[in-house]
Amino acid sequence: MTWHQRHLRLPPMPRGCHLVTRHVRDELPEIGDLRTGLLHVFIQHTSASLTINENADPDVRVDMEASLNAIAPEDFPYVHTCEGPDDMPAHVKASLMGNSLSIPIGNGRLLLGTWQGIYLCEHRDRAGSRNLILTLMGESA
Repeated sequence: MTWHQRHLRLPPMPRGCHLVTRHVRDELPEIGDLRTGLLHVFIQHTSASLTINENADPDVRVDMEASLNAIAPEDFPYVHTCEGPDDMPAHVKASLMGNSLSIPIGNGRLLLGTWQGIYLCEHRDRAGSRNLILTLMGESA
């Protein structure tokens, strides 16, 4: 069994859902050496999240952002408001979407479905860079 762990720092991104599958693959070329395994992706933030969804049509990412804004609007009467109007809705969205993913590895590749990609969902208007911890485990080919 082989283990690898990397820290991936993503550049600041605008509010919305962003495909980061390529960033993850590029950070772990060892995926190509595995016959079978598992990749765990964890985000070290409370106002951004991770999910897997449509990787082809960019309209899906626009609709995801609009839907999340409808679920957790900025004009809701939140108690926690000291970090600006986008902060508490960002926490709600991050809790709903989640902070980690587990993706199976087979024959040297991520076993995502044909239309699936890894999203970083940025819930703040002016966020900084985001940190992902990538933990890869598996058996060599």
